[in-house]
Amino acid sequence: MFNRQQNALTKTGRKLALMQILIMIATVLFCTTVVYLVWGGEYATSALAGGCVAVIPNCVFAYKAFRFAGARASQQVMKSFYSGAKLKLGLTAVLFALAFKFLVILPAPFFGIYSLAVVSALLTPMFLKY
Repeated sequence: MFNRQQNALTKTGRKLALMQILIMIATVLFCTTVVYLVWGGEYATSALAGGCVAVIPNCVFAYKAFRFAGARASQQVMKSFYSGAKLKLGLTAVLFALAFKFLVILPAPFFGIYSLAVVSALLTPMFLKY
């Protein structure tokens, strides 16, 4: 009854979410390249890990949050949005734990690129027309 992923009402939200994710990925890759060129491979690995910890949960959230739309699906919209937010928070915590357990992390590039990726996602709507 409710057409998932094809509803016209979700197009704007999906488009904005895609642009945020693409800008986050571009920011992470650009900054990781700069870190690699200036400080070397160990710093770049930590920077890329921090970027992945920021980008992957946002991709999952965008997929979950924009599955439903419309007045008839308002309950499903709210449920998918809240479950996406919970999943994003939990996945972020798991990715932080995995990064600290299995990778040799240098804190400055890891948290620097993580913070930069999160801030770039927050600032994207101010610079985009949709």
